[in-house]
Amino acid sequence: MQKVVCVLSGGMDSTLCAYIAKKSGYEIIPLHFNYGQRTQKKELECFRKICEDLSVDNKYEIDIPFFTAIGASALTDDSIDVPISGIEDGVPVTYVPFRNGIFLSIAAAVAEKEDACAIYIGVVQEDSSGYPDCTDSFISKMENSINQGTKETTKLKIITPLVHMTKEQIVQEAVFLNVPLKDTWSCYKDENKPCGVCDSCRLRAKGFDLANQIDPIL
Repeated sequence: MQKVVCVLSGGMDSTLCAYIAKKSGYEIIPLHFNYGQRTQKKELECFRKICEDLSVDNKYEIDIPFFTAIGASALTDDSIDVPISGIEDGVPVTYVPFRNGIFLSIAAAVAEKEDACAIYIGVVQEDSSGYPDCTDSFISKMENSINQGTKETTKLKIITPLVHMTKEQIVQEAVFLNVPLKDTWSCYKDENKPCGVCDSCRLRAKGFDLANQIDPIL
């Protein structure tokens, strides 16, 4: 059975991505990052529950402390408020500088070590918050760079099954695959109860509403 590394935050998108990889017949290796995000404890808790549901033992939990050192994002810098108005011009302040580029670089190292054939990552382009590292173009260029900088025999693919899906479609597919959505977390602000007003909560709520589903974490 071929192996794939799945970047798994504990959120709804990355969790669905992992279940799609499993359904495709791969042995999945979940990879989680603690990078000083506001909801780090909750996301790690969700990651571990999801790994239990997936019945995987070979998993990675990687600490990346420098994001809090550089700040520049409302997710990693307590001096910057998480926006709740839902109205922002340009790239939102919740964007973490080059986060997916760094995640994918580390995932590539893990994949090369594990002799995996691909990296799964749950980026969403059409219904995202406008992050520049969630686009097809960025992912394609990262894949080329990774394969330039790894062994000739590595030949990794970066697979993004959700990239052109809406949140409505993501919820529908997650329900169809029996993804444990009760064990996922999306809120940017709080680890105990979803705030309901941050951009991530709004997108999640919109997806469940359009899919005519009840969010099990509410």
